[in-house]
Amino acid sequence: MNCRGQSSTPPSDGPLLIIHFNSPMAIINKALIDYPFLADMYLDAYFPEHLVDKGKAILEDLCETIERKKPQSLDDLYELTHAATEEFNELAGEFEEEDSEIETAARDAIGADFATIAEAYGFDADPEELIAPRDW
Repeated sequence: MNCRGQSSTPPSDGPLLIIHFNSPMAIINKALIDYPFLADMYLDAYFPEHLVDKGKAILEDLCETIERKKPQSLDDLYELTHAATEEFNELAGEFEEEDSEIETAARDAIGADFATIAEAYGFDADPEELIAPRDW
């Protein structure tokens, strides 16, 4: 019984509705709210869309992490971008499993988006250092 004297078990005649109140943080940087992450990859059928979606999510998570942690130096920023790059390293295997790969066009799109993110948050970062731990 709950505090209203009602049964706390859900009715068995329908689905149980679960409401999550911990919604993900949204990007607040105005330059990035509607930014088309990985746009060139979405336009190329060589890259499976559901995997490009995962890459886009990595970049969006990076933005949210930057907004939450507020890095004060390039080294702080690089720590965050390197962690995101490692996620792309893991994702590269999924591309290969689907007869695709993070090759030149993808590498350029991903690298450009990392640079755009750094610039949008006020950092003059080395584009290569942003993604230094990449293995793609």
